[in-house]
Amino acid sequence: MNSIQRKILTMSATVLFIMVAIWVVLTYYNQKTQEQYNDILQRYLRMNEATDRSHQTISALNDYLLKPSSVKLETLKLTQAKLLKAKEGIALLRNVDNAFTLTSYINMIDSLVETSNLSVMFEEQRNPEQSAVRFEETTRIDKYITETTLTLIDKEVRTYDHFYRGIIGQSEKLKQLGMWLLSLITIILLLFTYWFSLSITKPIHRLTLAAKELSRGRFDKQIEIHSNDEISFLAKTFDRMRININNLISEIQQKAQLESELQQSKLLLKESQLRSLQSQINPHFLFNTLDTLSKKAYLDGSEETSDLIASVAGLLRYNLRRLDRAVTLQDELSVMLKYIEIQKARFTDRLHYVQEIDDSCLELKLPCLTLQPIIENAIIHAVEPLEDGGLITFRIRRDGNEAIIQIEDTGDGIDDKTVKRIMEDGPQSESQGHSTGIGFSNVVKRLRLFFGKEDVISIHSAIGQGTLVTIKIPFTEVQDDHAQAAASR
Repeated sequence: MNSIQRKILTMSATVLFIMVAIWVVLTYYNQKTQEQYNDILQRYLRMNEATDRSHQTISALNDYLLKPSSVKLETLKLTQAKLLKAKEGIALLRNVDNAFTLTSYINMIDSLVETSNLSVMFEEQRNPEQSAVRFEETTRIDKYITETTLTLIDKEVRTYDHFYRGIIGQSEKLKQLGMWLLSLITIILLLFTYWFSLSITKPIHRLTLAAKELSRGRFDKQIEIHSNDEISFLAKTFDRMRININNLISEIQQKAQLESELQQSKLLLKESQLRSLQSQINPHFLFNTLDTLSKKAYLDGSEETSDLIASVAGLLRYNLRRLDRAVTLQDELSVMLKYIEIQKARFTDRLHYVQEIDDSCLELKLPCLTLQPIIENAIIHAVEPLEDGGLITFRIRRDGNEAIIQIEDTGDGIDDKTVKRIMEDGPQSESQGHSTGIGFSNVVKRLRLFFGKEDVISIHSAIGQGTLVTIKIPFTEVQDDHAQAAASR
């Protein structure tokens, strides 16, 4: 079943549902009214039935007294039983308006049955005078019952007069409701028909406009049709065709542009190759040059300058290593000390450096360029901005199965928000001012990736209290053997 057929079936089902709902509502109200009317009619019938049973009892008693027989006596007993049964039905009609009258009515029925039995008894005792008296009393009670029946019926009529009027008013309201429902259904069907036709004709109209745009050579306008039927599928297919044609045209234009650029590139190829050769600098040539300058400074008697140039050459050579290679803590410490020497030449007495090193930890492995960026960050923020400089303390100690590396400075410190940003994402300007280009957050990420845990590095700092960076390197079995061998040496 396709989507358009589903829409038609949905419309038909909606109309059918509305009609069924109206029929159910009207049937419910009609049934309710009919039940109330039947209930009132049953009340009248029960009262008339009691009167009829009373008359039948008087007639059966009269027949028996005129010519007594067992058959007539049986007939009398049967009519009395029917009268008593009718009395039970009368008792169910009690309400606030007829309670007293209905009680007297029931008592009269009991008196009629009792008096008729007395009349029969006196007849059986051969006392016709008393039997006749009881018969007259029974006849009088029957008249009272008839009059009381009329009285009760009159009360019922007055009681349920508002109901009859309500039925008439309800009929009028049902007529008005029918008119309103008819109008409402008409409006809903018109709106639904309009929406249904629009959901089919509008996409077709858009598809027609898109086809006209394509015929004019405009392949950059997207075809958007929001529907869930076959027209949407047709529009998507049409749009893919537009995209393919547009891509083909773009490829042809790019190829033409590339051919044009290729011709120009051929003309400038030799010149660009020459300039490229002139601009290349071999890193080994740079190292050799620095070594030559270091030796020349040494020969000229500038030993400090020679040592400084040698430190710069060693630092550059170390920084050109691949960052994904692991190195020993000894290697990191060596390059860090060269960096400290270079910075001491820059800051002289403003840079104070103290270290406490446990040699048993120097063979542990860690990522390349881990310590130098942290020291560099401490110098930039704890030494450079202060007129009196600052103190940097570097410690390596073993604590159980871990090597604890601590780098502490006496700078102004940083707030918790900045610490959190460094540990999570790192500030965007963090790498500015670093000679290596390796930022603090980059060190954090590489340490976590190398050791496979998050708590490998931590920062403790507060404004005005300096900063303490702690790195925890676990001792593996292999690393522990190397460390013990180094300690024994």
